[in-house]
Amino acid sequence: MTTMTLIRPATTGPYETDAQRWEAVQHRERGADGKFYYSVATTGVYCRPSCAARLALRKNVRFHDTREDAERAGFRPCKRCKPDRPDDAGHAAAIAAACRAIAEAEEMPSLDELAMSAGLSRFHFHRLFKAATGVTPRQYAAAHRAERVRDDLLNSATVTQAIYDAGFNSSGRFYEAAPSRLGMRPSAYAKGGEGATIRFAVCQTSLGAMLVAATDKGVCAMTLGDAPEPLVRGLQDRFPNASLVGGDKDFEAVVAKAVGLVEAPAVGTDLPLDVRGTAFQERVWQALRAVPAGTTTSYAEIARRLGKPGAVRAVAQACAANPVAIAIPCHRVVRTDGDVSGYRWGVERKRELLRREAR
Repeated sequence: MTTMTLIRPATTGPYETDAQRWEAVQHRERGADGKFYYSVATTGVYCRPSCAARLALRKNVRFHDTREDAERAGFRPCKRCKPDRPDDAGHAAAIAAACRAIAEAEEMPSLDELAMSAGLSRFHFHRLFKAATGVTPRQYAAAHRAERVRDDLLNSATVTQAIYDAGFNSSGRFYEAAPSRLGMRPSAYAKGGEGATIRFAVCQTSLGAMLVAATDKGVCAMTLGDAPEPLVRGLQDRFPNASLVGGDKDFEAVVAKAVGLVEAPAVGTDLPLDVRGTAFQERVWQALRAVPAGTTTSYAEIARRLGKPGAVRAVAQACAANPVAIAIPCHRVVRTDGDVSGYRWGVERKRELLRREAR
């Protein structure tokens, strides 16, 4: 005769005593996942409470508050319920809800509030959130608000109004973070770079014309093209009110390093960069800089490394938004089938860069 195990719907506990936890394990309660873990002495593994594996004898079961506790006790993760992976549907939904709450809130919710809404402990929620997004809740909120400021600065009547509309509860707190998020003062960004000085130069390389531009913090643009004029217009469109100054003698060293990257991309560079994007774009660009010269990777592989296997298209878009050719080597990313695919500065340039690195 076939026996059936009752699976209860998700609940919120409590799971404070061993008796309560054992009952949750017996009924495979999904609501207990993340609240605690249990290990089985005879198999040497630890599981989620909802694990569908055959129920162990009570005398062989131990309970652990966290997966780290279970692993420190010498148990390995179950291959069936994969308790070491924070990617089950329930947790994914909770993290997505937390992201929405952060995006819609007037002020940043506290970690305790977010964890309580997700039905998780403070520690467990923080770990799951970072594993899913690559950043902490506070860093996610900062990136989201900075992105809103970048948009609102161009449309709001005043800089102060844009700061408050983006969720900063004081202008002082925003100005502390602004230089690292915008690359220039917010009032200058709002006015198309007004008051900012950007040095630039256009030179000729074996791959065509190249524009190199830099703020006082580092290189903010390296673009390739067939002629100088479109490259300069692109910089002007990005910062129409900035003071664009032709590179002086000191700037020649920066340009020389940039040209060296074109001619020998495998050598690499120590050029300081001043590039800003969304939190996800910055994660993609960081992953690109970790791809060794002479090798290639795929958009799908980058997405997997970031813990977001479904974000292949978003990775491709982040590559296309890369403002510094070669220094952030998006030319090393190809399709899964090995096809070179698109490149912001032309597919033939991409093929040639890969040939030079292969040599």
